[in-house]
Amino acid sequence: MGHILSAEQFDPNSLNDIFERTYELANLDRRELIDRHIGSQLITFFYASSTRTRISFELAARSMGVGVTSVPDAEDTSSVFKGETIEDTARVLNNYEADIVVMRTKVEGDTAKAAAASDYTSIINGGDGSGEHPTQALLDAYTIQDEFGGLDGLNIVFGGDLRRGRTVRSLTKLLANFGGNQFKFVSIPELQIGQDIKNRLDEHDIEYEETTDKLSALSDADVVYWTRLQSERPIPGVEITEEIINQFKIDAAAMEVMPHEAIVMHPLPRDSKHNEIDTAIDHDPRIKMFDQAGNGKLVRAALIDMILSEEL
Repeated sequence: MGHILSAEQFDPNSLNDIFERTYELANLDRRELIDRHIGSQLITFFYASSTRTRISFELAARSMGVGVTSVPDAEDTSSVFKGETIEDTARVLNNYEADIVVMRTKVEGDTAKAAAASDYTSIINGGDGSGEHPTQALLDAYTIQDEFGGLDGLNIVFGGDLRRGRTVRSLTKLLANFGGNQFKFVSIPELQIGQDIKNRLDEHDIEYEETTDKLSALSDADVVYWTRLQSERPIPGVEITEEIINQFKIDAAAMEVMPHEAIVMHPLPRDSKHNEIDTAIDHDPRIKMFDQAGNGKLVRAALIDMILSEEL
């Protein structure tokens, strides 16, 4: 039983193992995969909405013969509606002998509560509030390594809503394990990265800078990781105006100052209202967000395979 709750669980050695398994499975024919884990069971139990995380886990599981039960919108479609706690839900799914449960919760730390109540089922954190999204960090790191051949010695620019963006938190924790990386956090002060992340970077002697100067930060970037405004998680007393939103867009002017070998990533969804990565630049080969999303199915297949094989 291996739980995946935080990006802090993974070091360079374990990442290497996961990426090797990802490459291995990606190169197998579908017919070679389909009976790999027949009889195993995976449940996706999501308290909050999802497209990429839930569907990629389900497709990855089915590709290896794993049975899948999906519970989207759990607050309305399950006994959560009646007041059942996440611990009791986890205990029930244990007694149903689910091998893996992927959970997305609205409250930071809830997946850890489910894991503490699980003595058989592996719990995977599919995103917990503004806390973490460890499997997103794994697929993000896989995308970066695939482009650059490694995860060290990189200039990485994170921009947008960094205070409430769990994907940035997890990826920063993961990349702090690699030497020579430099981070730039681009946002307004009210939406900057949390102090706990800066403390982690200090502990690992990672250089970082906080700035509102987007174009300057992008000028020497290797990786640009942009995020949307998390409007579903309002901050009391903080008003985000259209002027501020427009200041933190990746558009043609931003691409103009960016190095030719840089890549632009985004965990998606892209906000159609704010268009934080302008659709007009989607044709630029440096835009990797859809390749990044596609890598989610591959990496999550490797995680499922390693958990069911008791290798993680």
